[in-house]
Amino acid sequence: MTRSGGATTPSRGTPTPSGGTPTGLRLYRPRVSTWWWTRKRSYLVFVMRELSSVFVAWFVVYLLFLVHAVGRGEAAYLRFLDWAASPWVTLLNVVALAFVLLHAVTWFALTPQAMAVRVAGRTVPPVHIIAGQYTGLVVVSGFVLWLVTR
Repeated sequence: MTRSGGATTPSRGTPTPSGGTPTGLRLYRPRVSTWWWTRKRSYLVFVMRELSSVFVAWFVVYLLFLVHAVGRGEAAYLRFLDWAASPWVTLLNVVALAFVLLHAVTWFALTPQAMAVRVAGRTVPPVHIIAGQYTGLVVVSGFVLWLVTR
């Protein structure tokens, strides 16, 4: 700022629109690859888990298509089954299943970090929290399988 209270000038080291600084120095900005997240396993798993949400959404849309077809009658349901049996839909569903399993496994592993469960004043070990989740998954899956196959 000038002494007369007029216009302000950038301070030392502040970049100007041309990329330089008022003192003529250029700032060092290292180039970052678009694929930086592939270099470290934890980053890769994080990005894949975030990407898995797209496939979770696909399963929701797929099930909505199924419910819609069932609601429109037998002919619509048979057309849906023909469409669902096409190679590209089958491949998409197999890839989606892999991503949904990755999503479930990684979130189950993160749960003990997100919540501390206390019973009788003692913290429950993380392995017990994760085991409880898998037990619940098996029980609910078994119940759904029983409902579908009876």
